[in-house]
Amino acid sequence: MEAARTRQARLAKPPHSLGALEDISVKLAGITGQVGSRMEKRRLLVFAADNGIVREGVSSCPSSVTLHQTLNLSRGLTGAAVLAKHFRAQLEVIDVGVDADIDAPGVVNRKISRGTRSFADRPAMAREDALRAIEVGVEAARRAREGGVDILGVGEMGIGNTTTSAAVLSALLGLPARETASRGAGLTDAGLQKKLDVIDEALARLKPDPNDPVDALSKVGGLDLAAMCGAFIGAASLRLPAVIDGFISAVAALCAVRLSPLCAAYLFPSHASAERGYALAMREMGLAPMLELNMRLGEGSGCPIAFEVIDAAQHVISEMGTFEEAGIDDGYLAEIRGNRRYMGEA
Repeated sequence: MEAARTRQARLAKPPHSLGALEDISVKLAGITGQVGSRMEKRRLLVFAADNGIVREGVSSCPSSVTLHQTLNLSRGLTGAAVLAKHFRAQLEVIDVGVDADIDAPGVVNRKISRGTRSFADRPAMAREDALRAIEVGVEAARRAREGGVDILGVGEMGIGNTTTSAAVLSALLGLPARETASRGAGLTDAGLQKKLDVIDEALARLKPDPNDPVDALSKVGGLDLAAMCGAFIGAASLRLPAVIDGFISAVAALCAVRLSPLCAAYLFPSHASAERGYALAMREMGLAPMLELNMRLGEGSGCPIAFEVIDAAQHVISEMGTFEEAGIDDGYLAEIRGNRRYMGEA
């Protein structure tokens, strides 16, 4: 990272004038051990699972959409799939808990169960199942590394998972649902209130341990969330940069960071989600998104766009000319370099 900072200081530009692009290149240098390594082979992991909490009327979409969109992802027909293709990213769809038997060539079968239980009256799953789902995510990251992948994106497909994500976030932060949950795919006022009540009542009844992310995932989370958490842990353990999508992906990343704080150094948030709890998760991890696109699709749709931004950062640090190469005496920058505000530190 120090070598990357030194290189950035020598490039023919005002200090920190490329802002986040400079920060990204420095962070990547620490992850990869190289200054300016290219993110040429990209892979988007999408974990699919159904959530029993949908039966409580917390979603505007029927649970059957999980199956349809899982198949459509594998066929290249969804928003995330189109973006992945456009930005030259591989797409791997992993069934970790869809409530249907899937026999499709584009879907990796790692099904643990056909969805979770409704956590309105009992834990969503056994702790052992949450751990198995985390292992599915770790395995997916390992498979990517063995396949020569340079960077991962982590997304999901599962109707009801803004509710599970808000519930897990509330459990970890000790906050009521009104501070972590919002309308998801488009709930009415009555639907939103139902969602808030279901989360708050479940948290009061099940009492997930705020110091144990696996307990929170098993009691009020989902198989997709747990698998995503595992993917972030696996990526960090293998020195793979990993891109966070939106709210659901951010909560999964927070679970990973709570389990292993070192994971935060390997994470790159893509876009700022419109969901209320997103900013809370970012603050807890000490991270900030690189894009503001008013997106709320999910599926990992922000990751392919972020891949390109990250790759741009690497091209700049590798190919931009230095002051020496440009024939410019950079002595005039001494005062600016002493100003923390212009160096991106304040």
